[in-house]
Amino acid sequence: MDYLLVFSLPFTTRMTVIRLPDGGLWLHSPTPLDDGLRAEIDALGPVAHIVAPNRIHYWWAGDWKKAYPQARSYAAPKVAQEAAKAGRFADFDEELTGTAPAAWAGTISQLVAHGSYLSEAVFFHRASRTLVLTDLIENFEMDKVGCRWLKPMLRIGGVSDPDGTMPRDLRLTFRARREELRTSVQKMIEWNPERLLLSHGRWYAEGAVGELRRAFRWVF
Repeated sequence: MDYLLVFSLPFTTRMTVIRLPDGGLWLHSPTPLDDGLRAEIDALGPVAHIVAPNRIHYWWAGDWKKAYPQARSYAAPKVAQEAAKAGRFADFDEELTGTAPAAWAGTISQLVAHGSYLSEAVFFHRASRTLVLTDLIENFEMDKVGCRWLKPMLRIGGVSDPDGTMPRDLRLTFRARREELRTSVQKMIEWNPERLLLSHGRWYAEGAVGELRRAFRWVF
């Protein structure tokens, strides 16, 4: 678990790694790269795909691309523009859409939940029935939050375990596209995931469909 600074607030964040049938590694929401993490990743296989799933989770993609130049890089809508404005790596090979690239279409399904400010690419690893989200649900465990003053902010924001949901401020980006978000969530439910991986906070090893219905009750 690493830390992501958003508006100067320290948030724990998680990277997801999937080994594809050809042995290549698929990295979702890459975290800071150091020698220890690089050794662990190299032990798993060659890095083939680097995925920046939304305009918040792109910051370290360029570091991974520099370390693994043979890997292809992918970004959700608006990420490249945001990265360029921030002076970060923005030369992504491909923009993510609702159709999975051929490189992983046989293994991972995907959709893009479009918001006015933030759009997020969502992924479903079919063999393990694992849904991978970034910020559409956050579920921070209060006993693992080191900053006392941050805890009430997380509770007010609706992202505290066990009832983590989409951050209340982030919901504003989907207010005008509520029906589209509902359709996206319904698609996630139709995939029938068992596990639900999150970039922030406790993830769900079982009962993913029920957690989706709970967390997105505000759109149904």
